[in-house]
This record gives sequence, C-alpha cells and structure tokens, in this order.
Amino acid sequence: MQIKKTGMAGTMESSDINVVVEKNQEKGIKIYLKSSVEKQFGNQIRKAILKTLKELEVTDVVVRAIDRGALDCTIRARVQSAVMRAAMKENEIDWGLF
Repeated sequence: MQIKKTGMAGTMESSDINVVVEKNQEKGIKIYLKSSVEKQFGNQIRKAILKTLKELEVTDVVVRAIDRGALDCTIRARVQSAVMRAAMKENEIDWGLF
C-alpha cells in the first residue's frame, strides 16, 4: 500500500497510542517511539507496529508513535487507521484481513 499523505490515529489518553504515518522519502520503514513503558515493552510495541505495516504491505513509511500504555490490539488498530487515512483508503479496509 502506498502512503500518499500524512495520516494520524489515536489520542494522548492513558492506555492509548497516538500514531502518525507519513511517506518516507528514502526507502524502508522508520519507527520513532516515545512510550511511558518503553523499557518494559518498547520492543513489543515496535514489533506490533512492524507486523501491522507488513500485513498492510506498506514499505516506505515513517511512523511516529507516542504510547501511553496501549495494548497490542489498540496499537494495531491505530496503525491500521493511520495507514488507511494516509493511503486515502479509509473506506476500503478488508476486515477479514485482521
């Protein structure tokens, strides 16, 4: 899936994550993470973000995430929403994929 514009999903509330995705002018995936639980769960949060991007077939993207203790299901939902908005395909999500 191709990123066409900046997309955002999530809030700064407790147990949520704010995710902003934008096209990477270079090649590859870059993830910038700030989290209140980064020492304990930073690697798991990055894995959840990366797995979701791969499932959506996103290759060249910059992800900026500010986490407030979100569960994996919330992380995945926020990444999916931000990507779909950035790809301008908000109404085309295949719910069976997830």
